[in-house]
Amino acid sequence: MTALAETPLTALHAQLGARMIPFAGYSMPVQYPMGVMGEHVHTRRAAGLFDIGHMGQVRLHGNGAAAALEALIPGDIAGLPAGRQRYGFFTNDAGGLLDDLMLANRGDHILMVTNAARKDADIAHMCAHMPAGVTVDPVTDRGLIALQGPCAETVLHRLNPAAKNMAFMDVTDMELLGQACWVSRSGYTGEDGYEISVPAAAAEPLARALLQFPEVAPVGLGARDSLRLEAGLCLYGHDIDAKTTPVEAGLAWAIGKVRRTNGTREGGFPGAGAILGQLVRGTRRRRVGLLPEGRAPMRAGVALFADDGAEQVGAITSGGFGPTVGRPVAMGYVPAALSVPGSTVYGALRGKRLPLTVATLPFRPANFKR
Repeated sequence: MTALAETPLTALHAQLGARMIPFAGYSMPVQYPMGVMGEHVHTRRAAGLFDIGHMGQVRLHGNGAAAALEALIPGDIAGLPAGRQRYGFFTNDAGGLLDDLMLANRGDHILMVTNAARKDADIAHMCAHMPAGVTVDPVTDRGLIALQGPCAETVLHRLNPAAKNMAFMDVTDMELLGQACWVSRSGYTGEDGYEISVPAAAAEPLARALLQFPEVAPVGLGARDSLRLEAGLCLYGHDIDAKTTPVEAGLAWAIGKVRRTNGTREGGFPGAGAILGQLVRGTRRRRVGLLPEGRAPMRAGVALFADDGAEQVGAITSGGFGPTVGRPVAMGYVPAALSVPGSTVYGALRGKRLPLTVATLPFRPANFKR
């Protein structure tokens, strides 16, 4: 048995009464005494504090870092202004997604945040492809926390008034409780909020200080999953993987215009032929939102059918109850012909075929500060 890794906040979770589970090789809180439903609703109404210290933080140094990343990621990295962050993904030669991530131009380096389960593979992937002069520097001495919800700005402003001046996807250095933090205005809930990289020794004091504010409650992985599902956000390994292209997944918006056909830096990334071709021709399947009838959630793995026939046409990749929308919600892949909102598909659940309506994502509009 391999011992589970811990984040700088593990001791705090125990004191707060969290139920811990193994997740991506870490011991992580799935919920606190408030419960998943309460944590979800509190985040939507006020502010939730999340430990995301299991995720990977990586810095790329060197004059050729942006160009080197553009050889692995189909985004406009060279055109990203200093102090700004962008969503991106690594692709393979078939156009599949190796991981999705956030990357920021910090002026003298690029800061990346990767998924926990993929961070070692991502680091190895970058090390194998970076040219001489570009250094891959994993960050191992910092924690990472997220403050999410409509009260996040009010709360962080109390610790540093500069928080209020940040727009969605801004990234800056910010002093919090006397500690040099790296702060982005972003998150994984569909709400306004911040992600804060903090020196490991200062992570617990900062988390405790934030939890002193009445607007803030600790939130675990359970509510993090229901929040991101309502927001229509993908989870790697469920909604996207190495056999899914960004076009199929509805992530083509993250492919930079300059990297597309006839762009000034067209192609040049793994799987460019397949991905750029799909942008023109379309795809045979697409990720869609799904609304099951009734009150019973349909979860990942449920097979989807077009009718009463025997042929499976798709599958649910994420599903559960959406506390904010007050009903079960799901995401999955269906044939392009069935991807039009309002179409009906059928999920196989407990020996029955139950209807689901194809819906537009997200299930709840985003509340980012533009």
